Amino acid sequence: MTLPAIPRIETDRLVLCAPVLNDLPAVTAFFASEQSHWVGGPKDALGASQTLNATIGHWVTRGFGMWYVTDKLTNAWLGCVGFMFAPGWDEPELGWSVSQNAQGQGIAFEATQAARAYGAKHLNLDGVISYINPANTRSLRLAKRLEATYERATELLGTPCQVHRHPTLQEAA
Repeated sequence: MTLPAIPRIETDRLVLCAPVLNDLPAVTAFFASEQSHWVGGPKDALGASQTLNATIGHWVTRGFGMWYVTDKLTNAWLGCVGFMFAPGWDEPELGWSVSQNAQGQGIAFEATQAARAYGAKHLNLDGVISYINPANTRSLRLAKRLEATYERATELLGTPCQVHRHPTLQEAA
C-alpha cells in the first residue's frame, strides 16, 4: 500500500506540515491544557498519542486531513488546521486549534486561510463548513473574520454547536 504524501504549505510565518512522532511532546502538552477542551481534551499522553496517529490515519483513509502548524523560524508546534470527516459529520469540516501561546497573533487566521485555499484548489473541498461550539467565542470571531456565515444550529456527537459555511474560492475572490 502506498501512503499518500501529506502536502506541505508555507505562508509568510507558518508551515503546515504532516504530523510526525517528534510532535508528540507538544501535542501531549496541548491536550493536557484547558485550551484543548474545545477539541475533545483534555487527554493524557496515551490519548494525545492516539490523536496524533488518528491525524495521520485520516490522511490515509480520506486523502485529506489536519496539518500541524509550526512556526517557520523556530519550528515550534503552534496547533493544527485542516479538514475532518468522521461519523456523525454532515460533510467535511474545516477545523482549527492553536496552543495558548499562539493565540492573539493571527496564527489561526493565517493557517486556516492557507488550508482553506489549498483544500479548494487541490482537494475538492470548497465551501466547507465548520462546527463551532456557541460558547467558543474565539472560534466564532475567527469564522466571521474568515467570512464564514452562520447556517444553522445542530448537535455534533451530542454537543450543541453551530454550523458556519465558508465561502467558495470563487465567492472569496
